[in-house]
Amino acid sequence: MKTVHLQISGKVQGVFFRATAKEMAQLHHVSGWIKNTDDNNVEAEVTGENEAIEKFISWCKHGPAKAKVDHVKVTDVALKKFTSFEVIR
Repeated sequence: MKTVHLQISGKVQGVFFRATAKEMAQLHHVSGWIKNTDDNNVEAEVTGENEAIEKFISWCKHGPAKAKVDHVKVTDVALKKFTSFEVIR
């Protein structure tokens, strides 16, 4: 188990990135949160098994069909326990 913080930049707002990320998180059994940032990017923090986290990160690198992801910065952080995956508005 591990927790990572993600900073996702590009055309990632207004393209259902957060909603689709929630579906992907549930599919890959990771928990945490995702939100838009004031600089038109997206950030997330997710906890799960290493392989599940890697699959989620891999999805984040391209996102949903209308997204254009330029960069995903992944930072390992202290392990956190989340009970679900939430979209923060």
